[in-house]
Amino acid sequence: KKKKKKPYQPNYFVSLPITNPKITAKIQAVQDAIIQKDQRLSKAMVHSGSLHVTMLVMHLSNKEEISVAVGALLDSKDFLENLLKGKTVDLSFQGVDHFKNEVGFVKLAENDHTSILKEIAETMRKIFQEKGIMAGEERAFKPHLTFMKLSKSAQLRKQVKKIDSNLYEDFKSHYFGDEVLHRLDLCSMLKKKQPNGYYYCESSIVFGK
Repeated sequence: KKKKKKPYQPNYFVSLPITNPKITAKIQAVQDAIIQKDQRLSKAMVHSGSLHVTMLVMHLSNKEEISVAVGALLDSKDFLENLLKGKTVDLSFQGVDHFKNEVGFVKLAENDHTSILKEIAETMRKIFQEKGIMAGEERAFKPHLTFMKLSKSAQLRKQVKKIDSNLYEDFKSHYFGDEVLHRLDLCSMLKKKQPNGYYYCESSIVFGK
């Protein structure tokens, strides 16, 4: 069965950075607990400085497209502030789940704020697409906070085909903390990361300023 070829390979994304140290610390505790049970998975762990929720992925093939995308990000600020009307978006992280036993992530507690997050993602997708940028995916937006993934290491992929969900059974409904939306970044997946472990950013928008 031939795999459906992706229309494009994303290399940039709009990121909602996790800045609450409580969330970061609790995720590190889960990562450590998993590594104690299976040392090999240390290679799958996401660096605490990189923790984020992906709002939108896209492909930018040159400097011109990057600057168009930066423009789209800056344009989206007014639209989003209109959408939020001064409301704070408070995201509650609770529970652990997986995609195909290859990715481990912390879930967002479903509430009004998650539906606002979906609206934000949708609004941004439209703004980026209207500027001619290949953005968005076929699958529906499912906000999540990835903390481990097998794809981080080709060597690991050969050794571990699936992450055993028993490894994080104790954290299935664990509460990690809240993150208030205050910034969105346009980040590169491929450029060298910053010293703190976070992605290389082309530009950011900050809310409430």
